[in-house]
Amino acid sequence: MTLVVPDPTRTVPLPLREQADVRDRWLTQRLLDVLPALMDRAGIDLWLVVGREYNEDPVLASLLPATWLSARRRTILALHRSDDGVTAAAVSPYPVGQFLPAWSPDEAPKLSAEQSQWAAVRRIVEQADPRRIGIDVSESFALADGLSHTDHRLLTRALGPYADRLVPAEDLVVGWLETRLPEEIGALHALNRCAHEVIDEAFSAAVITPGTTTALDVAWWIRQRFHDLGVEPWFQPSVALQRAGVPLVEARGRALLPAVGYDAVIQPGDLVHCDVGLASLGLKTDTQRNGYVLGPGEEAAPEGLSAALRTGNRMQDLTTAELTVGRTGNEVLAAARRAADAEGIDVDVYSHPVGFHGHGAGPAIGQWDEQGGVPGAGDYPVHADTVYALELAVRRPVPEWDGQCVRMALEQGIALTADGVEYLDGRQTELILIPG
Repeated sequence: MTLVVPDPTRTVPLPLREQADVRDRWLTQRLLDVLPALMDRAGIDLWLVVGREYNEDPVLASLLPATWLSARRRTILALHRSDDGVTAAAVSPYPVGQFLPAWSPDEAPKLSAEQSQWAAVRRIVEQADPRRIGIDVSESFALADGLSHTDHRLLTRALGPYADRLVPAEDLVVGWLETRLPEEIGALHALNRCAHEVIDEAFSAAVITPGTTTALDVAWWIRQRFHDLGVEPWFQPSVALQRAGVPLVEARGRALLPAVGYDAVIQPGDLVHCDVGLASLGLKTDTQRNGYVLGPGEEAAPEGLSAALRTGNRMQDLTTAELTVGRTGNEVLAAARRAADAEGIDVDVYSHPVGFHGHGAGPAIGQWDEQGGVPGAGDYPVHADTVYALELAVRRPVPEWDGQCVRMALEQGIALTADGVEYLDGRQTELILIPG
């Protein structure tokens, strides 16, 4: 199994050192080509990102060199928008990669290290004289709310009259986290391929012995397989079963969850569903796929289950057709649900951005328990050069199961660019057949 490096001529597993080189090149390119336009769009002249070791601002990891696995002591990054682009400076006791050093702990002997650090921040602000200073505070997005109460207090005190220029950097943070380089999208194709190949392997006779293997066994096998490949899950993989005679559990008037236990033994005739996400190169994936365990004499899944998958594919088409730049997440959700109603599809849509984080910053297109719109995050607009986990679930009766309702849940990485929507390594259009 291989991962594709941004250089398309090479297809090799990436050692950690090479991953670091790639990530640092991406960071340089993002600071040069992505950040200036985002700062202009948000109307922010100076962006201050502050994090302390073990209490990092969530956005900080996307700005630090790849060899920095966390903040060190207090790390303050100052990104100033000027006519020449963005000047990136670090007010830190240690050198921070390509950031210009803006402070030395011994530069003001009469001050404590902490006082001297905040004095350096004040000096940067005075020299830049920005109209609007962005700080990471947000009610709608946790990923844009990383400035701690203590650091906010110390920053405000250090800036004195300049504190009146502090504004939430929510739009800038979300834009920075959601915007993908073409090279990052290329890497996400490869990472999604890795996830798909692991699922194919997990849903095979090499892993599943019906009557013996449990759903939990398969979930742990997937996690171990990711680890062995050098990619780590960002959440515990899950494997769920649906079977004839065991109806879905209802909540809020809808059939929502499988009633078969997560530690149940897999049997012939089961619909097997997985939800997995891996992390590599500073990026995340989020994927759900479905398989069917063949019963005695069967060579294909029951038509009712295959029809449910086709309905899910149709719902993917209806949702991506509404995913247009400028619409808010709530508008996309409402339009997709109207299209589903017109075709008689019983569905929940709950798609989300994915990139630096699995549940990434950007417009929320529903949540499984919020099908009328998501306040705050759902009001954020769709932008180009972004990646989403196209996540939804359709419900439909299965004639071969005496009309029992099945919940076909799908989740697939997609990229939205100027060319439209692109599936990352393709989508599932047929059930994976597992020998019985």
